[in-house]
Amino acid sequence: MLLQRHRRVTAAWLADELEVSERTVLRDMEALSAAGVPVYTERGRHGGCVLLDGFTTEASGLTPPEAQALFAWASRESVSQLGLGGALSSALAKIAATAPPAALEGAEALGQVVHADRRRWFAENDDVPWLPLLREATTLARQVELKYASAGAAEPSKRTVDPVGLVDNSGRWYLVAEHDGSPRTYRVSRIQHAAILDQPSTRRDERPIADIWNELRGGFENRHDTLEILVSVDPDHADTQRRLLGMQHAPGTPILTEPSTDGRLWWRLTIRQPAVIAAMAVMAAPHLMLLEPAWLRDDVRLAALRTLEHYPG
Repeated sequence: MLLQRHRRVTAAWLADELEVSERTVLRDMEALSAAGVPVYTERGRHGGCVLLDGFTTEASGLTPPEAQALFAWASRESVSQLGLGGALSSALAKIAATAPPAALEGAEALGQVVHADRRRWFAENDDVPWLPLLREATTLARQVELKYASAGAAEPSKRTVDPVGLVDNSGRWYLVAEHDGSPRTYRVSRIQHAAILDQPSTRRDERPIADIWNELRGGFENRHDTLEILVSVDPDHADTQRRLLGMQHAPGTPILTEPSTDGRLWWRLTIRQPAVIAAMAVMAAPHLMLLEPAWLRDDVRLAALRTLEHYPG
């Protein structure tokens, strides 16, 4: 199937795609040739694994898990948001027409019993009418002119960007694009207008979209200085307080339980924004009490006094 798509590739590339060794790839090439598939290998700088032109294969080799994976995608809202809902339905119909009956058993049923809800709890669905156009611009590698309302901006602004890719982050779509040569993220629901330009994209960073997104996400998540704190929690309200603390819990760090002297739970954890924890400690007392550091306890006390001043009576 890979050779049918690309016709000529290196053994190293095939080994990486299939997660096997190059020796296994070469052995499988010999097996395919012996089975009558017109493949061969060439040595040298421009060599590799080759499939002769004109040879095609159908979906007759589709396995039941592969068919189930395809039909499960039919329930994903993201496909429709990208403007590909109808295309997916027609593709599945074509596959079903050529695939063996045994492979389709349970596949269509799986599509009826699997539902993908990507919306966060207590959050509304993003309105993303420009997503199909952005998909087209990204696949065509063409520049896009955006009218974009940044968070906190008084008025939307216009900018021309070089699209890199689209990211579905738990139901929130982001356009990753270069602006003035730097990769940035644009929340698709904040785009008020978009137009594909005739100019081809001139992006500088040719890395895969996953690598660029992970770097941008890491920079956003780590832009706040983290802080280690010690809190005392009422055991009867531990579940609620753990959920609240989880909103500020630094990713990849543990919540450690320490011996207490007050009959409560003592948790030591690393948080992202001290000011948010201070506000939380004011609101959640006495179920949540901040023990360390001392300077943040002082901030909590001052915040409580300011609150009394502004809410007398």
